[in-house]
Amino acid sequence: MKQFGGSAVFLDRSDINTDEIIPAKYLTENSKMALKPYILEDLKLTGFEPSSSELKNAGALVTRANFGCGSSREHAVWVFEVNDINVVIGESFARIFRQNMFNCGMLAIALGKEDIDRLFQLGSGTEIAVDMEKSIVIAKGGGKEEQIPFVLNSFDRELVRAGGWLQYADKNY
Repeated sequence: MKQFGGSAVFLDRSDINTDEIIPAKYLTENSKMALKPYILEDLKLTGFEPSSSELKNAGALVTRANFGCGSSREHAVWVFEVNDINVVIGESFARIFRQNMFNCGMLAIALGKEDIDRLFQLGSGTEIAVDMEKSIVIAKGGGKEEQIPFVLNSFDRELVRAGGWLQYADKNY
């Protein structure tokens, strides 16, 4: 099974929209890979630099509430995919962004505010791994380890296990 997680990037703000994830001017690109250098380039957030090595080496993103709001565009998920970020953990997600994550075989994990606060307290250098079978996020950083359970409905779990909607449909229809 695919491994989910890696070095974590923390975006400490709610309501990060799809225009901040991938600016609209790049939506005419004709391949997913063409989106890669533009990830989060318009995000204005104190302490965050989109060209940082921290983002380039990340496998997981931790954020706050209502992540992926705004326009309904699959590109917002693709830009994470081509940058090898296959799990986004937040307090909540915009409905379409969340479903696009599962449709692309990636994880959008919603946790309570207290759990997200604990992840943020681990800080820079945190490594995150997701155990899909046990439904647990394991985060190690700052000399501490957090194991936080999450809930995922059975259909979304099957989409992720299959590698996304197309692979799921090929297998089941």
